[in-house]
Amino acid sequence: MSATTTITVGNRTFVLDRDKAEQAFQAKKVINGKDTMFFNILPLKYQWAYDLYKTMKANHWEPEDIPMQKDVEQWRSDEIDEVERWIIKMGIGYFSAAEGIVGDNILHVVREVVTAPELKLVLGRHAHEENIHADSLVYMLSSIGLNPHECEAMFEDVPSIKAKNHFVVSNSRSLRRDIDLTVTANKQALAKNIFMFGQVMEGTQFYGLFGMILSLYRQNKFPGIGQMFRYTLRDESNHIEVFRNLLMDLVDENPDIWTDEFREDLRATMAEGIRLEKEFIRDCLPVSAIGLNAGEFEQYIDYIANRRLESCGLAPLNEGVSNPFPWLAEMMDIKKEQNFFEGRVTEYQKASALGDVDDDDL
Repeated sequence: MSATTTITVGNRTFVLDRDKAEQAFQAKKVINGKDTMFFNILPLKYQWAYDLYKTMKANHWEPEDIPMQKDVEQWRSDEIDEVERWIIKMGIGYFSAAEGIVGDNILHVVREVVTAPELKLVLGRHAHEENIHADSLVYMLSSIGLNPHECEAMFEDVPSIKAKNHFVVSNSRSLRRDIDLTVTANKQALAKNIFMFGQVMEGTQFYGLFGMILSLYRQNKFPGIGQMFRYTLRDESNHIEVFRNLLMDLVDENPDIWTDEFREDLRATMAEGIRLEKEFIRDCLPVSAIGLNAGEFEQYIDYIANRRLESCGLAPLNEGVSNPFPWLAEMMDIKKEQNFFEGRVTEYQKASALGDVDDDDL
């Protein structure tokens, strides 16, 4: 069979070298692949990346689509106690920093070094969704009238928030330089970054506050804020999967990464992330409230962390931990959602996509 294809259009003839095209496809890699300015997504090598991109795009939502009148009324009323207000403040205060940290790492670390165009495509969408999440926090803050300077102060003045942010930022900053990704130690540093942001931060540390705010929502408190966090959590389930697949493909293509010592380093990284998250949970819930307590959330974080580790082929840290909040999985079924004020069904997902959160993510 000829290695070329000849196409004649009018008096012009074009010869396409199929061997060269096949070589370009084979040169697609997570890292150290063909470096090109052209966005030649087809033919796809990483089908999962394109599929997730399509799902994420179909799940698009805007904060302003969600009414906040009831939240404002409740915030100004006496029906909300001080612990519940503190949870909302901690949620807005922490996530307004964390979402930006994640998006910044995607753009300035991971997307900078991956070479396959379909990986750059899905990572660009991932970063865009972090912008939407950050925008939703601005919308929450301005709607209920929180002082933005108070939230800004939380980044520096609440020790557990400061510690969590430093944990990931210090890792991200260490990779903002030209590094030789043919060196095993540097490849491991990138793999650790992908694991830390995907499985530890977004995949585990985010889930404590998600659960607290959704437990309020479950009691008909802050329906607008709760709905935005439900949509955010649906997005996060896709983000976790993007980074998990990215890590697994990186390891498949670079088996020198996956040493016994490196696997234990990842487990130790998760253990440190859990330790920091439990300190944060105790700051969020200094006293028992809303029918829940800090101990249950600490158990939930252990449960989530085990699932994240096992999904990456790593041994769990705490065997036999059960999920204390089985209702969270049911709450995440948000393909169709009843509009709180208008009593009509609002479809936030295009019918061609299936983007609901999988129970395995909870």
